Amino acid sequence: GPPRIADKVIHRQSVRLGRTIKLLCPVEGDPPPLTMWMKDGRTIHSGWTRFRILQQGLKIKEVESEDAGTYICKATNGFGSTNVNYTLIVIDDASSGKDSQVPDGSNGEYEDHSGKQWARPRFTQPAKMRRRVIARPVGSSIRLKCVASGNPRPDITWLKDNKPLTPQEIGENKKKKWTLNLKNLKPEDSGKYTCRVFNKVGEINATYKVEVIQRTRSKPILTGTHPVNTTVDYGGTTSFQCKVRSDVKPVIQWLKRVEYGTESKYNSTIDVGGQKFVVLPTGEVWSRPDGSYLNKLMITRAKEEDAGMYICLGANTMGYSFRSAFLTVLPDPKPPSAPVPPSSASSLPWPVIIGIPAGAVFIFGTILLWLCQTKKKPCSAPAAAPVHRPQPRDRICVSQVPDKDCISSINYEEYVAQQQHLLSQGPALAPAMASKMYPKIYTDIHTHTHSHVEGKVHQHQHIQYQC
Repeated sequence: GPPRIADKVIHRQSVRLGRTIKLLCPVEGDPPPLTMWMKDGRTIHSGWTRFRILQQGLKIKEVESEDAGTYICKATNGFGSTNVNYTLIVIDDASSGKDSQVPDGSNGEYEDHSGKQWARPRFTQPAKMRRRVIARPVGSSIRLKCVASGNPRPDITWLKDNKPLTPQEIGENKKKKWTLNLKNLKPEDSGKYTCRVFNKVGEINATYKVEVIQRTRSKPILTGTHPVNTTVDYGGTTSFQCKVRSDVKPVIQWLKRVEYGTESKYNSTIDVGGQKFVVLPTGEVWSRPDGSYLNKLMITRAKEEDAGMYICLGANTMGYSFRSAFLTVLPDPKPPSAPVPPSSASSLPWPVIIGIPAGAVFIFGTILLWLCQTKKKPCSAPAAAPVHRPQPRDRICVSQVPDKDCISSINYEEYVAQQQHLLSQGPALAPAMASKMYPKIYTDIHTHTHSHVEGKVHQHQHIQYQC
């Protein structure tokens, strides 16, 4: 998870001048966060010789008055960042006292009428001033020290080649500049730098010779162990980190190897070491105190296709370097169920689901019933209400002539007897007669109403068959 403060922090710290202090940065996280320190908004780096960044915090040796200020420890990992803030107060035991005139001809200590002791200036950190000839490459930084004490407290001025430096060159503020900071050195910064320290009792000075050397630039170098092989749960979040050392700010890029057969998924690829890679989006490049540069790649909602080889590539105008690591994505513990095809029942309304089988059954039953009726009754007359039928007067006519039809008036019982008689004649006669007679069967029901004088009404129905 993101970094978090693991212990109580006392945000206000104090230290005596010339002592050593350690500011802790009690943060933890998974993965372990990287930390960087800042003082008054400026990043603390290796050029700050009295400052040392440790795993547990920041150590300041031989504290000077100008070390007072606001310190921030910023801890960052792939999930976020958090800050630990400090206010450092430097206590100076030397008393300034009121200004008093030193008697003429006095060149040592002097005690005024109140018994207060006066002293000429002296350097308090002579061991830090032994190296008076310093060579630095272009673009680097240097700190020239002239920390001194005295009573009254002395003043200091800086000169380059015996010419006073301007306040802009010194970066002077309300506090006395006991240390001269020269940043981003250029060849014209070479020369002799002298500090002149004085008070009303006396004066001292020290001179440094600074030589700025043109640097031979080289390609970036990947430092540390990052990126490292990583395993992540399906749907989880992880990150790769990359630390690059370079003379100038490098371009840091993340690449992912294109697996065989998936080239068509990407619009463009690049070749690195004989393999094809796709360029991934890159976040902010962070400057580290040790002069290196840091970048991270976030992978969220990891899927199977995220697994594979990743490369951190650092490049500048002199060349490039890269290092690879592998990401393993664990299988999904809950694989998705098989997708339902569009033509499944879920895509149809219930009335259609019920109506189609019911309609099919109804049609099939109707056809089956019709076939059964056809086999039982090849020719049947429509049902009629019971009526009075006259006695048969005409003969049964069975035409033997193919092109001649005859029409006879018969009752229903006679027609059935006729059909049974035809079927009993054997297979030779039946098909011939059936093919002539069945297609031309029709019924014609005539209803005759006779009215008699007596007011009685008689109805007669005649059924005619054409055969």
